[in-house]
Formats: sequence, structure tokens, C-alpha cells
Amino acid sequence: MRPSTVRTKICGIRSEADLRAAVAAGADAVGFISGVTHVSEDALDRRRAATLAAATPPFVTRVLVTHLEDPAAIIALADRVGVDAIQVHGLVSADVVARVHERAAGRPVLAAVHVTGPEAVGAARAMAPYCDAVLLDSRTPDRLGGTGRAHDWSISATIVGAMAEFDRPVVLAGGLTPATVAAAVGQVHPYAVDVNSGVEYPGGHKDPAACDAFVAAARSALP
Repeated sequence: MRPSTVRTKICGIRSEADLRAAVAAGADAVGFISGVTHVSEDALDRRRAATLAAATPPFVTRVLVTHLEDPAAIIALADRVGVDAIQVHGLVSADVVARVHERAAGRPVLAAVHVTGPEAVGAARAMAPYCDAVLLDSRTPDRLGGTGRAHDWSISATIVGAMAEFDRPVVLAGGLTPATVAAAVGQVHPYAVDVNSGVEYPGGHKDPAACDAFVAAARSALP
């Protein structure tokens, strides 16, 4: 699935200022990280995530990003936060993703696949029948996202081709910045791109100018 315009998600929203920066930049979606098992400076408790989700304007998709591995707990958290989509970002099986999808009440479910090597192609194929989109991210031993590191985009491009068989869109994440996103889109041809640390100030808050530049570069990347 190759769109004419690449969609954008700005993840790791943790304050009203972050939310304003993402919305003003024209991001199609914003991500609220809650329910974590690995390191994430942007993790929110349920109440804070719900407050920010409620403050998000119409037509911007609110995405819960969670490491939780129990389907019932994932759905309960999504319900309480009040989101439009669920990103299952933990180290889970396809069966867990399937059970989340069954209970999602029509909300799209994104399944994260961590691209650590060629085996990610098989992992994406295993997830595809049970989710609405596959999200490709980098990881380290202590982080499941927000690494600031790009992975092998040639593997991601292979996954995009493989997902055409399932009619599943691919969201590309992992170390993207305003300076690199156009090249990533040109090589991988994802449906959407997802950024977190690549548009942050050193202190971790979102940089409005970097958000603007990221969205503009992503949208102008395809002819």
C-alpha cells in the first residue's frame, strides 16, 4: 500500500505544549505512551494520558502506545484513556494481537515489529492477519521504542512489499528526524511515519520547529 501522501504520527506526547506543537505541525496522529515495561521517559499514567487525549482536537487520531501484554489490560487502558487507535508495542505474540483486535470495538490496532534483522520479515507476516497496520521500530535491550536509532531500511522496504499480500499498511518508526525522513520514505515507501525523540529538545519536550519540519519533509517526500 503506497500512498500519494505519507501520513505522520508524533509520539511521546506528554504535555499540553507537546500536543500543541504536534497539532500545529499538522500531524495526522499523536501517540500517548502508557502502560510500560521498558524504559520510556515519555510514559504517562492513565489519568494524565486521558487528560491529553481529551484535549486533542477533532480529526487528529489519538493512539495509545503500550507495552502491556495482557489483552484485557490493554483494552481496559485504551477505554479509560479514550483513544481512537491502539498500538501494541510490547513483546507479544500474534495471538495477543488477535485478541486485542477482537475486543477493540472497531478501533484500529497497530502491531509493532522490531526490526533487528531479516527475521523481522517473518514476524511481520505473522502479525499481519491479526492487525490493521504493522509498525516497524528499532529496539535496544532496555527500550522498545524511542531509541533514536534507525534500523536497516532495506529490511523495512522488504516488509512493505510483503504486506501488500495482506493489504496491510506499514508505519515506519525508529530514529527518524526532519533531516532523514525524506530519504526513509523514498527507500521504504511506508503508509505513514512515526517520530518521537527526533523532534525533541535535549530536555525531552517537543520542539515546534522540528515538528513542523518533520511533517513538511515527510509529506513532500513522494512525487
